[in-house]
Amino acid sequence: MADNFRDYNLNQEQKAIRAKYPPVKKKYEYLDHTADVQLHAWGDTLEEAFEQCAMAMFGYITDTETVEPLDTVEVEIEGHDMLSLLYNFLNEWLYKFSADQFFIPREVKVLSIDRMSFKIRSIGWGEEFSLPKHPQSVMAALTQEKQIYGGLH
Repeated sequence: MADNFRDYNLNQEQKAIRAKYPPVKKKYEYLDHTADVQLHAWGDTLEEAFEQCAMAMFGYITDTETVEPLDTVEVEIEGHDMLSLLYNFLNEWLYKFSADQFFIPREVKVLSIDRMSFKIRSIGWGEEFSLPKHPQSVMAALTQEKQIYGGLH
């Protein structure tokens, strides 16, 4: 398993923002992979597991605790099965970050998942991404090696 600690070398302003808000709940880790990073996220519910997948993705892009909850963005998306729903969910949030609104969430909350028609509705609290304010990495969502497990394991 990879080391889950990432040193962003935060400046004083970034450290002050981190201290201003409660810590972000993290139920994820980064796993070693040859060319990319693998995200391993979990939750007590399917909704929480999806939330943690999104936050793991954004946590790899930047230190989400330097993000202030100044605005909200909603994402509604669907898939043809649970894996495509997860893939589309992550890609839609990534689109909000990289192409649409440059929105980076501090927290993502799943409002509803329709397990029969594979639809999800979610909201994120955050702000517009700023290079001086938010330390950055590069990432893209890939389709390989995604798995969703239900129940205890």
